[in-house]
Amino acid sequence: MEKQQMLEKTAEVLRPLETQNLMSTIQNLTLQQIFSNWIFLLVTVALLFFGVYKKSKLVLLTLFFLVALIVMVKFAMPAQGEEMGLKTILPFIGFGLGIGGVIVYFTFVKD
Repeated sequence: MEKQQMLEKTAEVLRPLETQNLMSTIQNLTLQQIFSNWIFLLVTVALLFFGVYKKSKLVLLTLFFLVALIVMVKFAMPAQGEEMGLKTILPFIGFGLGIGGVIVYFTFVKD
């Protein structure tokens, strides 16, 4: 019985990390809340300094991708209950091409 209780507690702790819960949380956050969160800022600044110190293009492009992904989800994801139509797919295409273009340029072209 102790093992079952431990599994239930673990499932309850990990429940906020389910994909649906994460997406609804990200959709309801404002950019002000995201970029004023001290944990996010600390991790971002640490990755930025590490990338600059090591001159690691991979780390800096990953950081760019994560920040761009947050902005894309905030602006391009439809509200819960809305269908994805052409009006909501076009921002995904634009953001995706922009992010992909920057990553391809810095990875392959600017060598």
